[in-house]
Order: sequence, then C-alpha cells, then structure tokens
Amino acid sequence: MAYALGDQTFGVEESAKRGLTLSPSEVLKDAGFSQHSIASANLSAYQLAYQSVKKLEDPQLKDVDAIVYATCIPVNSNVGSSEKATASRDVKHLMDYPGSHLQADFAMDKAILFGLTQQACTGLLGGLRLAKMLIETEPTIKKVLCLTADRFPEGALYEQAYNLICDGAAAAMVEADAEGYEIQTCHQITNGAMAQASDDETVGHFFNYTSRLVQETLARNESRMPDIRWIVPQNTNSKAWQILGRVLGFPFEKVALKTLASVGHMISGDNIVNLLALDQAGEIKTGDKLLLLMAGYGLNWQSIILQKTGGLK
Repeated sequence: MAYALGDQTFGVEESAKRGLTLSPSEVLKDAGFSQHSIASANLSAYQLAYQSVKKLEDPQLKDVDAIVYATCIPVNSNVGSSEKATASRDVKHLMDYPGSHLQADFAMDKAILFGLTQQACTGLLGGLRLAKMLIETEPTIKKVLCLTADRFPEGALYEQAYNLICDGAAAAMVEADAEGYEIQTCHQITNGAMAQASDDETVGHFFNYTSRLVQETLARNESRMPDIRWIVPQNTNSKAWQILGRVLGFPFEKVALKTLASVGHMISGDNIVNLLALDQAGEIKTGDKLLLLMAGYGLNWQSIILQKTGGLK
C-alpha cells in the first residue's frame, strides 16, 4: 500500500481565512482536523496517482493482470482537455482515460483496465472488492492494482459534510497468494434516492446506515463486534465516531483515526492511509480482524473485513 498527498499543506486556520471552508476553523479543529494538503494548479489527479503507484516500489508491475482505477469526482477520470473538445467538437478529448496512461507509463502491458466513477468516497473499497472477485473467478488474474486519485478543481471549497478535504491518491496491490492482509468479506449499501442529499441530510443518515452496514458485514463474515480488533475508518469528524462507537458497542480508542489531524479527509484514500499508519506503528498482530468503512455520496456505504496474515512487502 502507498499514498501521495497534494504538494501544499495548510493549517485549518489558514484555509478558513482563505475562504476554503464553510465552517469556522474552531469547529473543524474541535472535530479533530488540524491540517490538510491541497494540490497546486499544475499537479493533476493523474500525477498524484502516478506518485502513489511509484511509491509501491513493486519491481513486478509488469506482472499486473488488471488495474482498477477509482475516482470520486468524475472530471478526474479524464486527462483530456474539455477546451479542445469544445473547440473541435470531438468527444475523444473527454475519453482520455488516466488508467490507460498509468498502464503505459508503468509498462503494465498485459493489464486490463476497469474504471470506477460512481461510488464517490467508497470507490477504493469498491475497487478492492472487484479485485477479490476477479481473482476468485478469473483463473488468469492473479495480481490486481487498485488505486484512487482525486483533486478538487481550482476554486472549490475544501469542506464537505463538515469534513476538511485533502487532495491525494492511494494505491494497493491485491495478489492471489500474497501475505499481508486477506480480504475476507465485502459489503455495500446504496440509496440512490439520496443522490443529492444536503450536508445535514448526509450527516443525519450516517449513523443508521453505517450501523446497518456494520451489522450486515459482520453477519456475512459470521463474526461479532468483539471479533474486530480495529475499525479503520475514513477521516470523519471524531465526535461522530464517538457516538457511533457507543451505538455499535465498540471502544472509541480502537477506531483508528490515526491521520485525521495530519491528513484530513483524503476523499477515497483514508482507509489506506490509516491502515498504513496502524501497521507501521506495529499495532496489528497476525490473526487480527480489521473493519474498513467508508461513506460517500450517491449515497453509498462500503465495508471490508481484513485479517492480518503476515508482514507487508
């Protein structure tokens, strides 16, 4: 696993003064946020994706059988020019896919490409689920590169649903016989009727849908809440997780918001960032089960149960 962040880091106070947030800095700090990273004008979502894959330091990228490339914001799924499309009236400029460039830039010549663009912040978990399905059902697919990459457009607000947003990318390699973490169970809930929910409506549905997601995921895994060693969540308002922990009967100190203050909500990559921080701190033992959760617009909720089987490469 690896990730890359935007090249400019700002404290909450500075971003609030620059008009990049809706909430006062005190409110965001009280929620657990301290700073976030923003991509400069010349740093694209694709460049962030490239950086995250480069950091994987995998000498066998040429052996990748499939790429699952997820974006939360649809505009980040095209590296072509909308201006050229308008001037030429040729829509091919709107279909210049970053996954194709990634395959070529890293010489993953035999890899096939899947793009996910309608799962919002849950896209990377959706990618991991697709990777598991591909490996289990396609005999020729043994190695899948999953990644997500997003940056907000210039001039956009860097707050969504009372969370401080961070530009970035995250990548994870899923292999048939690799040690590290086994993907045991995946689950998703979608309520399309709330596709245009307001921030308050989104927050209002966070608790009941996330609680339902957790219970259904545990049932799929034939597990109970005490079987979970860590919840590895998205970097969401810490007060929300204090409440949700009580609802679930899960201790808040075992909710791994390791990078909430230092990173912020990195759109679809929070689970990877927090899992890496937890792993590098040596706080996960072989056999431990972890529950990864993410909520996103659409509205979508996704989860994965991982079990640690050995050390990461």
